[in-house]
Amino acid sequence: MTLPRFKRILIKLSGEALMGDQQFGISPDTLKYVADEVKTVHELGVQVAIVVGGGNIFRGVAASSFGMDRSPADHMGMLATVINSLALQDALEAGGMHTRVQTAISMHEVAEPYILRRAIRHLEKDRVVIFGAGTGNPYFTTDTAAVLRAMEIHAEIVLKATKVDGIYDADPATNKDAKLLKGITYREALEKQLRVMDLTAISLAMDNQLPLAVFSLKGKGNIRAVVLGKEVGTRINH
Repeated sequence: MTLPRFKRILIKLSGEALMGDQQFGISPDTLKYVADEVKTVHELGVQVAIVVGGGNIFRGVAASSFGMDRSPADHMGMLATVINSLALQDALEAGGMHTRVQTAISMHEVAEPYILRRAIRHLEKDRVVIFGAGTGNPYFTTDTAAVLRAMEIHAEIVLKATKVDGIYDADPATNKDAKLLKGITYREALEKQLRVMDLTAISLAMDNQLPLAVFSLKGKGNIRAVVLGKEVGTRINH
């Protein structure tokens, strides 16, 4: 049996990833698929934390672009991430995994408040912990929240499961000769302003030497493959 390369990981899921083939909302089939993918690494004995975005329901940046003040728009986006977190929790528990949702904005009736020591204790007890409501502050993306939480819980890597296969040297949608980059440094990602991950998040990861993996969520077995140390997507590190 191949042993996992990492003991504790944080998976970053975009809200859009939960839409499946829909234009809006949450796809039950996609929720089940994500839960099954998480289960494959949880069964390896890996401690799993998750941060999920809210773009499938509401995106603060988009709302601010048509006149809404950014702070309330971002708070609405945070609430959208909690909706996704609760939906994902239900799917994970249906798959037999014990799960806790912790939110950066207190809402005791639906989730625990984010308390670092409690989160770590849940992980040590093999519970999957989902962090909702981003950082609890406007102007920060869920990418940044993912890196921040990963550092706080001492995760060894952030896995960004997204809609693309990884980072390319050119836009694959417009350039058929674009090549997938297996590895890239933080500084290269910042200098090229690659939009696969928020630049603030990459800077934060660079300052704390936290490796990032960017890969397609749709590739069945990709999360497990990364955890086992296989080359999947793009790795961002020093």
